[in-house]
Amino acid sequence: MTIRIRPATLEDEEGVVYLLEQLFEPPGGLPPDYTRERSSAAFRWAVEQRNADVLLAFDGDTAVGLTSVYADIQSLGFGPKCWLQDMVVDKERRSEGIGGLVMAAAETWARAHGLTHIELSSNSGRVDAHRFYERQGFRRANAFLKWLG
Repeated sequence: MTIRIRPATLEDEEGVVYLLEQLFEPPGGLPPDYTRERSSAAFRWAVEQRNADVLLAFDGDTAVGLTSVYADIQSLGFGPKCWLQDMVVDKERRSEGIGGLVMAAAETWARAHGLTHIELSSNSGRVDAHRFYERQGFRRANAFLKWLG
């Protein structure tokens, strides 16, 4: 297996949406008011921004993993933050080391953008994902979410 990771281009949208929608499968759930149109607009925005990227893992021509990364707020106490979102590996390819490669690429991206740390949130039911994040050196912290609608 040779996995190659690169920033997504607009031509990668179909593969990104395929992977992204796997996040909605149990133990996840469909976000309120989710539409593919909203997802497509967010994807295009992230690809076109200087301070954001969608990092895609490929096996040959097939997208097998992704995460989105954003140069986020300048925390008064912690410095400039990388927000990591949408971490997913194709359900047929999990436990092959692809997630670790994607996370390493996210860390490289964050350092290249002068960011001091990475934060992410994860649904409380994603026990396997939490173990993965801890193996990658993340520590648990509380976060709260309120949908506005």
